[in-house]
Amino acid sequence: GNGVDLGEQIANFGVDAIRLTMVFAGPPEEDIDWSDLSPGGSLKFLQRAWRLSGDVTSEPGTSPDSGDVELRKATHRAIAEATQLLDGLRFNVVVARVMELVNATRKAIDNGCGPADPAVREAAETVAVLLSLVAPFTAEEMWSRLGHEPTVAKAGWPTPIDELLVRESVTCVVQVQGKVRAKLQVSPDIDERSLQDLALAEANVIRAIGDSSVRKVIVRAPKVVNIVIG
Repeated sequence: GNGVDLGEQIANFGVDAIRLTMVFAGPPEEDIDWSDLSPGGSLKFLQRAWRLSGDVTSEPGTSPDSGDVELRKATHRAIAEATQLLDGLRFNVVVARVMELVNATRKAIDNGCGPADPAVREAAETVAVLLSLVAPFTAEEMWSRLGHEPTVAKAGWPTPIDELLVRESVTCVVQVQGKVRAKLQVSPDIDERSLQDLALAEANVIRAIGDSSVRKVIVRAPKVVNIVIG
């Protein structure tokens, strides 16, 4: 038949890899064809995640505040997005976010801030906590190797820091009568009203408007504000 011997799969790849494969395959309401999946790939990913815990050289309890900012941003974005995705039962996308964080942490260790940076410990600990949802045995080993007492299940869910969730700024061009009068650095998430207020408060824009009245303000957040006067 077309059945899969689950016992054989677990014996070959381990229960964590099989569970991860099933979760990562797609939303829970969708059917999956095991022949399309890769438990071997899941096992390799778990091994990559596990190795992070052995590379961290900072002590348990080290404050991450002085750590690499970019890695900390990646960590806290992963926490925030995973929390939101779990509410929507999008477990497969949660796994994808953990994979991205593992990659970012590995890059930081090998080619960035290095294994002693406090942000690396924060990232590795976050990976362990997030992974505990679908790969508890791997997560528990990671938690132990990171110097913590059992069990990772008691660690609590991490809380993202809002200041670290702010994405890189983008450049907004402000035009008056089709001519560029200012360029603003703004958040990519800025709303149209806030962007309009910033544009109209810019000194060069005020000078360009002069005594004329503003007939229309066309806002295409976050990239363009076009002011029509007359």
